[in-house]
Amino acid sequence: MASTLDTPPLRPAPSPPSEPGADTGVWRRGRIVAAVALLAALLMLGHAHLPNRVGNLGSLIETFLPWTGLAVPLLLLCALVRRSATAAVAVLLPAVIWCSLFGGTLVDKQARGGDLTVVTHNVNEHNPHPARTARALAASGADVVALEELGGAATAEYVSTLARTYPYYSVQGTVGLWSRYPIADTRPVDISPWTRALRTTVHTRKGPVAVFVAHLMSVRFTSSGFTTDDRNAAARRLGAALRAETLPRIVLVGDFNGSLDDRALSAATSRLRSAQSAAGAGFGLTWPASFPVVRIDQILVRGINPRASWTLPATGSDHLPVAARLRL
Repeated sequence: MASTLDTPPLRPAPSPPSEPGADTGVWRRGRIVAAVALLAALLMLGHAHLPNRVGNLGSLIETFLPWTGLAVPLLLLCALVRRSATAAVAVLLPAVIWCSLFGGTLVDKQARGGDLTVVTHNVNEHNPHPARTARALAASGADVVALEELGGAATAEYVSTLARTYPYYSVQGTVGLWSRYPIADTRPVDISPWTRALRTTVHTRKGPVAVFVAHLMSVRFTSSGFTTDDRNAAARRLGAALRAETLPRIVLVGDFNGSLDDRALSAATSRLRSAQSAAGAGFGLTWPASFPVVRIDQILVRGINPRASWTLPATGSDHLPVAARLRL
């Protein structure tokens, strides 16, 4: 009987070695994530060109512009999940743009020194503890305290409580100012149908300073968009009053119901410096007090050098008080 040889099993021929760069999957994946990253970069870079004609879209985006930075870690996470090199590289663009816009804001720029400490606070007309709020503001050590949204019987409580520390004061409509130093030439500023702003001269040890206190009109979210017309008109009137001011040193404080990134407020803000931007640490968000997402309470100056800016602890209001130490 003839023997037979076992036939070895057939094996597939080995694949030729891949050439470098042949696997392009990491570059092909994640194109949608990359496109969203580019759109985020365009939004950050071109926000000033967004139209306000439809629902004041430009103002709405600019009010919350710093929060666009949240897109960066979210998009980077998506790029990692997709294992996409294309998306990861694309995310670098909005990251760099955001850092160029707001990176300097995160640096602590506070310094020692200063001749005048100013505090401003929207106390909320429904504040259940006006006297307690007034005592907290006086304890801050401020030389000048400005209040917005005064009204009703609470105004008398602010007056009587703050008078123990501040002998000079004036209340005009729903805004008021209390000072350790003499004040003069106090008058309302016409920005709305009822008095929501004042102008006074504070005679400090370093000379006179024009101080403006303003509470711009509230904004609303409606079915037609972000309604800001009344506020914007008030900002234009306030800007006209500031341009007419003859004293070289100006302090403007108050609740603007908008952030300084909002172009619609430029009539009142463009010729002044933000104490928070110049001498703060971080964004100094003020509203709502329970979880601040935007800085709408401002201290702005002209002819004055800000040395430090910060927020104070919450009171019975829905806004946080803000403070600044200034060198005259």
